[in-house]
Amino acid sequence: MAPPQGEQVPEPAPEPVTPATAEPDAPPAARSGRSGRSAARATRPAADPGGAPARAPRARRPSAARGPRPAPALDPGERARLLAGAHHDPHALLGAHAYRGGVVFRALRPYARAVTLVGKGLRAPLHDEGDGIFSGLLPLAEVPSYRLLVTYESDEVEVEDPYRFLPALGELDLHLIGEGRHEQLWKALGAQPMVHQGVAGTRFTLWAPNALGVRVTGDFSYWDPRAAPMRSLGGCGVWEVFLPGVAEGALYKFDVTRPDGSHTLRADPMARRAEVPPANASIVAGAHHVWTDDAWMAARGDRPPHTAPFSVYELHLASWRPGLSYRQLAEQLPVYVKELGFTHVELMPVAEHPFGGSWGYQVTGFYAPTSRMGTPDDFRFLVDALHRAGIGVIVDWVPAHFPRDEWALAEFDGRPLYEPQDPQRAAHPDWGTLEFDYGRKEVRNFLVANAVYWCEEFHVDGIRVDAVASMLYLDYSRGEGQWTPNAHGGRENLDAVAFLQEMNATVYRRCPGVVTIAEESTAWEGVTSPTDTGGLGFGLKWNMGWMHDTLRYLSKEPVHRKYHHHDMTFGMVYAYSENYVLPISHDEVVHGKKALVSKMPGDWWQQRATHRAYLGFMWSHPGKQLLFMGQEFAQGAEWSETYGPDWWLLDTSYAAAADHRGVRELVGDLNRAYAAAPALWERDCEPEGFAWVVGDAAEENVFAFLRYDGAGRPLLSVSNFSPVVRHGFRLGVPDADEVPAWSEVLNTDDARYGGSGVRNPAPVKPDAEPAHGRPTSLRLTLPPLSTLWFRPA
Repeated sequence: MAPPQGEQVPEPAPEPVTPATAEPDAPPAARSGRSGRSAARATRPAADPGGAPARAPRARRPSAARGPRPAPALDPGERARLLAGAHHDPHALLGAHAYRGGVVFRALRPYARAVTLVGKGLRAPLHDEGDGIFSGLLPLAEVPSYRLLVTYESDEVEVEDPYRFLPALGELDLHLIGEGRHEQLWKALGAQPMVHQGVAGTRFTLWAPNALGVRVTGDFSYWDPRAAPMRSLGGCGVWEVFLPGVAEGALYKFDVTRPDGSHTLRADPMARRAEVPPANASIVAGAHHVWTDDAWMAARGDRPPHTAPFSVYELHLASWRPGLSYRQLAEQLPVYVKELGFTHVELMPVAEHPFGGSWGYQVTGFYAPTSRMGTPDDFRFLVDALHRAGIGVIVDWVPAHFPRDEWALAEFDGRPLYEPQDPQRAAHPDWGTLEFDYGRKEVRNFLVANAVYWCEEFHVDGIRVDAVASMLYLDYSRGEGQWTPNAHGGRENLDAVAFLQEMNATVYRRCPGVVTIAEESTAWEGVTSPTDTGGLGFGLKWNMGWMHDTLRYLSKEPVHRKYHHHDMTFGMVYAYSENYVLPISHDEVVHGKKALVSKMPGDWWQQRATHRAYLGFMWSHPGKQLLFMGQEFAQGAEWSETYGPDWWLLDTSYAAAADHRGVRELVGDLNRAYAAAPALWERDCEPEGFAWVVGDAAEENVFAFLRYDGAGRPLLSVSNFSPVVRHGFRLGVPDADEVPAWSEVLNTDDARYGGSGVRNPAPVKPDAEPAHGRPTSLRLTLPPLSTLWFRPA
């Protein structure tokens, strides 16, 4: 404790010292941030500003009465840079540093009236230098343990000094960041609550290599950026400061000093949580959810998705049931999806985005689940609940571009950083956004680690990469003279190719059981081929061509469909060139394209019948299935992100509710019959798993094919896309010795689904009459606008 008022501590006799030639301020050895005896011994006493040799007195305990002596003045240039937020190493000026004659203490506390050092046996008011800087020189042999007692106009607080702490980021982290190979980048950058040197607080780190200086500000500093300047570590552009006492829930941003000296206030690119838009501050967050999905995580990699049931329900979380939180969704969504029999959900982007009308596809917070529905732990709770229900979780991921918001990534530190240097190359021509610079290793690291982050931190089971085509081609949506060829004179974006290969290879190596899926709309070769053979390395690819072709066919009146018959069969020409998903996604039910049922011609009965028949055809066709919310019950209106699906259509008080409930019942039965029939998924990616029975019955609008499982057991799928019943329609099938009878296991015309109820007797036995190149055949009754599935009885 401090001596009583007026009591003096005896001053020991001085000892000779060696004159020094250092600057009046602390020499480099003292600025290193070292504390304790080693730092004190490293610093030799220097000459005072007047040039006279200085003698260092032995250590003594300062008293409140005596107080510290004035500290040597800061170099004017250093002081100016510190106050302007343009200093690369504020820790060299602030905090406690061994100096001739003792220890120099210096604190930066804007708006403070007084700052006092307090500690065991220590209470010493610092001198006010002006501009919020307080300092003093105490005759101590080593840097003591101390705190700051800061007095404001109407308050007094005792706090730790942030500038007495060593860096809280290790050399290995800095090395990996510099190499662009930190696969858990979120553990090194951003805001990390921790205990450092025995003190609880938050470490703030930021990559901003072009910045002259960086300061962190937030509600803990009343949004005054001057109080917490950060230091530059190493040569990789990383800035760091540990702020004691800053806890989870604190709001913060970074005040970045651009190369021209101007300032920009930015959200943290690595923030794990953000404010609810339109507010955009970052929030200090930790992870505390206790996972209960160990069994799911251990088993999810047992069977590759290519050879497993894979039926996806795509939804927009914020509008599926508008107003529900993540935890409320966890009560309702797993029950609904499990009842319908889907194996997975695909969530449109859940990363933070400022504009709800973008549906999440213009991301500003790549590491933060949107706060519109709760916290990151709340989102973990939802994923956990889906896993407990046996449902996999795929998230849409958007590494193709980012918006230009001035508080986000665009020209982050005063120069193009996340985007290419060339403005023409940086601008995305379709969406008014900016593309990422895939050729910069730190940007690639930011994105690759982000994909890993969603898999490891949130246990997601799949990453669906949006807009891959826009990444792969330098001339995507660009005219002549608006793009520059690659080094070989081609249009391929070689940097984007390398990035996608690295992302896929890293995710598959680190996250067993996870599948990556490409939304790629061109004929790029090898999207789902392994990276070691030159492919992009995705697990699955959306079959956009199949979707467009088949929907074009169905939009025609039945009498005209014979002229477009090839639209339904052409997909089999290239079905095994990639591992495909057949997507009826959100993009097909918005912007005037109409809902799925409304694309169909005819009256309401015919529209629903065609809708049901198409789903039956789709579920039996080679490829995995994806269906957007609302289409499972034949919603007639386009999707709205404001109102979500028209759930009222299922309300029994609505006169036509049975029509919509029937379609939903069919979807559930489709998924259950699909899961029970390995022929429909076990050899999805093998040509041997499919055989046409009749693919050229254009006049009749009929399609029939066989699917085979790994043991050669068949399933027969027959679709009739004409509004008439076809009696005695003969189809060739495998030999009767192999399959003596067939059972109808699914009929989209069943009365339960709203159909006419035309059925075939059970079982159906083949005739010895050859047909379609097979020795035996079935004579079937084909209901109007229907799909039938048969399997061996």
